[in-house]
Amino acid sequence: MKQTKLQLLPNYSGHRLECGCDEAGRGCLAGPVVAAAVILPLDFSCPGLNDSKQLTELQRDELRIIIEKEALAWSVALVDEKEIDEINILNASILAMHRAVDKLTVTPEFIIVDGNKFKKYDNIPHQTIVKGDSKYLSIAAASVLAKTHRDELMMKLHGEFPQYGWDRNKAYPTIKHRQAIKQYGVSPYHRLSYKLLSNTDL
Repeated sequence: MKQTKLQLLPNYSGHRLECGCDEAGRGCLAGPVVAAAVILPLDFSCPGLNDSKQLTELQRDELRIIIEKEALAWSVALVDEKEIDEINILNASILAMHRAVDKLTVTPEFIIVDGNKFKKYDNIPHQTIVKGDSKYLSIAAASVLAKTHRDELMMKLHGEFPQYGWDRNKAYPTIKHRQAIKQYGVSPYHRLSYKLLSNTDL
């Protein structure tokens, strides 16, 4: 099947129970990395679905409702900032995806993962796919769930620490976020293994 810009591919492996995995929050200075695992029906169709980074917040929220309703199985899991500091963000991202697959109510026959790094999960075969969230429906769906669930969590944490502007920046390293860290210091949710201030802030 030829891939077009408007149509993501429905399946990589040929297995009916193929699970797409993706994460959100790797580059953030605070909060967890969140991963999602999604198994879609083979006939799933959603013209607006794409890599979550290419969508507006409203589009993601609307797609989340469709995905969670129509998926054969879906789950979301996280690894918090303390674990990230202990095991590094790459291992934390993979662990979050493993935890998401753990929580699925249906055991996948094959796993496809956005990016180029993954560790074998049980005896289930897998394939990493660079920019998979803009190629395969299940990975794009996972990217939407990971992003929307993480954004929802950061909104709650913003209520505890409004000075960092997490309602807007979601803990990504914006100028305002770094200025707030310099002014107020770190919160219990900041990743201490990260470079929290830029050289110009020091």
